Amino acid sequence: MKEIKIANISTFLPRKCGIATFSNNLLNSIINNNDTKEVKISAYVVALNKNNDKHKYPDIVKHTIRQNHQLDYIKTAKFINYSQANLCILQHEYGIFGGECGTYILSLTRNLRIPLIVVFHTLLKEPTYTQKVIIQKLSSKASKVVVMNNLAFEFLNTIYGVPKRKIVKIEHGVPDFKFIDNRATKKKYNLEDKKVLLTFGLLNRNKGIETVLKSLVEVVKKHQDIVYIILGKTHPNVVKESGEEYRNYLHRLVQKYSLRQYVFFYDNFVSDEELFNYLSATDIYITPYLNKAQMTSGSLSYAAGAGAAVISTPYWHAEELLADGRGILFKFGDHQSLSKILIKILNNPNEMHALRKKAYDYGRTHIWPEIGKQYFKLISNTLKSNEEIKVNEAHIINPLAMPTFSLKHIKRLTYDTGIIQHALYNVPNLKKGYCIDDNSRALLMTLMAWNQLKDEEALELLPNYLSFINYMQNDNGTFRNFLSFSGEYLDEDGTEDSFGRTIWALGYLLRYSPNPGYLQLSFEMFSKALPNFMKLKEVRSIAYTISGLYHYLKHYPSDEKMIKLLKDLTNKIISRVDNGKDKEWVWFENKLTYSNGIVPLALFYSYKLLNDKKILKTATELLNFLEEIKFKNDYLSVIGNDGWFEKGKEPAHFAQQPINATAMVLLFNQAYKVTRNKDYLKKMYTSYLWFLGENEMGIPLYNFDTGGCSDGLESYGVNRNQGAESTLAYLIAHLKVLRALEKDITN
Repeated sequence: MKEIKIANISTFLPRKCGIATFSNNLLNSIINNNDTKEVKISAYVVALNKNNDKHKYPDIVKHTIRQNHQLDYIKTAKFINYSQANLCILQHEYGIFGGECGTYILSLTRNLRIPLIVVFHTLLKEPTYTQKVIIQKLSSKASKVVVMNNLAFEFLNTIYGVPKRKIVKIEHGVPDFKFIDNRATKKKYNLEDKKVLLTFGLLNRNKGIETVLKSLVEVVKKHQDIVYIILGKTHPNVVKESGEEYRNYLHRLVQKYSLRQYVFFYDNFVSDEELFNYLSATDIYITPYLNKAQMTSGSLSYAAGAGAAVISTPYWHAEELLADGRGILFKFGDHQSLSKILIKILNNPNEMHALRKKAYDYGRTHIWPEIGKQYFKLISNTLKSNEEIKVNEAHIINPLAMPTFSLKHIKRLTYDTGIIQHALYNVPNLKKGYCIDDNSRALLMTLMAWNQLKDEEALELLPNYLSFINYMQNDNGTFRNFLSFSGEYLDEDGTEDSFGRTIWALGYLLRYSPNPGYLQLSFEMFSKALPNFMKLKEVRSIAYTISGLYHYLKHYPSDEKMIKLLKDLTNKIISRVDNGKDKEWVWFENKLTYSNGIVPLALFYSYKLLNDKKILKTATELLNFLEEIKFKNDYLSVIGNDGWFEKGKEPAHFAQQPINATAMVLLFNQAYKVTRNKDYLKKMYTSYLWFLGENEMGIPLYNFDTGGCSDGLESYGVNRNQGAESTLAYLIAHLKVLRALEKDITN
């Protein structure tokens, strides 16, 4: 007999959370109601532990995740992969998972190696950027995604861009209620002479229960045999933030309107059995929610399935479920309309019975056994399709799938003086002023854009950055780094790094100058800076400078003085590497920090011109060392700046910065040019994909709407500020990959 093992990810506190109850019922229905006896189905649950509380879970829970511990999600993916599960079902709801808007779940799905089905319990019509990205990334990873109504299907397709072929509609399941005379159940609760009105669920202000209380003022004048039961505790998050303020407010309304004999609060979590009994005793179920944006309501589904006459405000799920006479809708907060509807139904028992019967008949098509059969069919088809797909593990990017090259955000950050360093989200932060680092990057990027794409906007921006660099050069050839927005110098001499980056950009301009004037100015600045080259002590600064020398010598290949300078600077790096490395740690210092790929990149540049095997050997050793650290999975894992990676310790996961990913793109690109090893080409593409979501968190940093790139990948998600450094890093990587794809790399 064939066995299918399912891993289900959700919260798992059945008496406290609707998602957990849904998961419980779903797994039971799949296991017990598959159509064939030739397949045995088993399942286990991965439970979200929201507050690090210790719970006594049932045996079906095999693993737990601490909500706000990001590494737990990665470890859980490994647990599932090695658990012999054939398929994973993820119950997605906002507020369950850790990180910004629940981004941590992407770390799990990113590392999952078995087919995934995602069940979306909530979809927003106007999601934030992060909320939208999460849904898109989960849908992209999933073999199929499940929604519970037609509107959710439409949202997923039109707002989130998920193709229709990937979406499956399976409605919320309901228990197998029996439509019987409810007098016996009423008797159990001493309600046999009452017309029972019920609202169920965790209390919060969106429930709108005050609307019902106000409506009862008129109802009880004509029907004193009613009792309105408010069933459920206050939502834990509400209690945490404002205590029992809302419940106390409702109690004051009951007192104010003299409704004490008609309203009963049952302030408790109820078992499934208790809930079913209350629903069976209910004549009229009311959902007076105040917000239209509720995609699914398990309590509404249950009430209809139990055969209650349902009255509801027109939130999304209610509009669809109660259509065709299966219930009655009233406007949000309109207690007068609700009074009239209640009085009319209570006056007409036949109408009430007809409503109950229509709701019940509709619910029969969605009882859990039927829902279980639909999920079993979906699982079987997903596993069958997965077996037929031959997975291509190579990360080869289709140029048509890449974002369109856009200078929109760069133009936003650029002023007459130059490019602003920082942004608050996508708004230039003028208080931080300018720096030569970013203007050098901007010069490099615009030159690449003009050289490759003949982008006129890039050519128009270029002189802003070149004039800034010229303005910041000192008489001794060094460069200041920082300038205020008002034009005041903020330092005397910049860092060695800023010097090296500027030389790199000027060298590139010498090689690819779009006009003679730019060529002459760059030559003058480059020459003026020359006396400072051999004074450099920092390895990365030397590497940046070598990159500039490489491009200079591609334009002036017979300049013997520069060739000797290139040799001397290269030997400086090799000497530092030889003195710093050992068998286990092939690096020039005891800590890996930023832009590590720049160092072997510079050596590959040098080898290209000097053809010295020692240079190639050192470059390859450094590359292999970085590759082993940063590609333990099939995506680039950038070393975070929150501690970096100290020899003998574990590398920091966050915050990961875009310039470090770009350094790897450039490194693998040049390594391929030198060696023609196609594995380096694949690694270049993979490094670029870091920007588009192939990373530790599974979330993109490039913002398709603004054309900017987020400043980093943090433990909670992305740093949404889109500064110059990050956006330029992305665009440089984008252009380098585009060139590699459009041309056979030969230069």
